[in-house]
This record gives sequence, structure tokens and C-alpha cells, in this order.
Amino acid sequence: MTRFVVEDDVWAIFPHAKIGVVVAQGIDNGIKNASVYEQMLREAEKEARKFLEFEELSRNPVIVVWREAFRRFKTKKGARCSVEALLKRVKNGQHIRTINPLVDIYNSVSLRYGLPCGGEDIDTFVGDIRLALADGHEPFIPLGGEENDPPYEGEIVYKDDVGAICRCWNWREAQRTMLTEQTKHAFLCIESIDETRNEVLYQALEELASSIRRHLGGTVKTHIVDIHHPEISITD
Repeated sequence: MTRFVVEDDVWAIFPHAKIGVVVAQGIDNGIKNASVYEQMLREAEKEARKFLEFEELSRNPVIVVWREAFRRFKTKKGARCSVEALLKRVKNGQHIRTINPLVDIYNSVSLRYGLPCGGEDIDTFVGDIRLALADGHEPFIPLGGEENDPPYEGEIVYKDDVGAICRCWNWREAQRTMLTEQTKHAFLCIESIDETRNEVLYQALEELASSIRRHLGGTVKTHIVDIHHPEISITD
């Protein structure tokens, strides 16, 4: 059995955090019609403009909350929440490029709801996946990179028994666990640290799950992880 566990050290810093999880099994992530996902992203980009009320990117509420959060644990200089990176591209008039169906789907949901989303290939996990404070020795090769760039001690990371999976909570993902067209079993998450947006999180989670079911098939289950329910089973 593989579990997803958020460790106590994270709850000590962010007791009100909630993480929506989608576990998708037996999916077909092959690209059948790229135009479907390109249109999905273009529509999401238009909707995302509602989160860009202020010209100065860092003044917008969905960005402010994560900027403040990143000050509460050790981060790499310049690291930003994944949803900020997407919104920055939208603000600058740059389109989000298509990658593969799962990534396109979760990027679209992230844009539409102003919440960070990410995903990993379950078949690449070694042991449980944990959201935890890094000890600073976890191996990590970033997406598209070749050199080891381990997290800092005290940095919030997703990790398994082999190394870090995503640095600075939701900033940079690992090459080792990335979603590909060959992915059959996927772990996806949506993160919220703003209590006032809990209902938005639930809506985003349902849309993420339903979109995966509709486009990729398989068996899709959803979970909410919080301080009262800090772990779930990913696989039996």
C-alpha cells in the first residue's frame, strides 16, 4: 500500500491548509486531439484574468497568500508558487503551451480557480509520498534538468523514499516522477492555505476529477487531506 502523508511539521506551520487529491488509475494519457487541450487552456487563460485585478502582480490576493506562505519556510531565492508562474504568463500575454492531457487539464483548473495544481506518475514512487520539511539531503533533478539540486533543510517538499518530488511546496517538479503520455496511474493535488476559499477548492477538485474521467477514462477518486485527516491511501 502506498500512502500520501502530510507530516506534523507542515501542519505546525499551516494548520488550516487543505490539499485536494485526485488518484486516477488506468487512464489513457496519450494525446489524441491536441486542439481540445489547447482550447481548454485558452479558455482558462481568459477566466484567469479575474485574478489579475491589480497591475502589480504581487498585489493580487491569490498571489499574496502564497508569497506570504513562502516566507514561513526555507525557500530558494526567486521561488514562486506554481499558480503565480501561470498567472504571470497570462498577464504578459503569453499562452500556456500544451504538454500532455493530464498536465493541460490541471493547468486549466489551476488558472480557472487560482489555486496551485500539480501531478505525478504513481508508478515512479518509491514508498510513501510525503509533504514534509526537507532534511536537505534529498536528491532532486528538476524537470528538464540534469544536475542534482537538493532542497534546503527546512524547505517544504513533496518526497518519497528516493528523494524530493517537488521543491518549495509547489514550485519546481522532479524529472523522475513527471507525468508523460505513458502515465497510466496518476496522483494529482490542489493546494489551498486560505480558509475563505475552501468551497473554491472543493469545486476545483470536482472539476479536475470530472475532466480526467471525461477525457482520459479510468477510475478516478478524490480526497481532502487536512490536519484532521493527514493521510490517505493511494494504492491498495
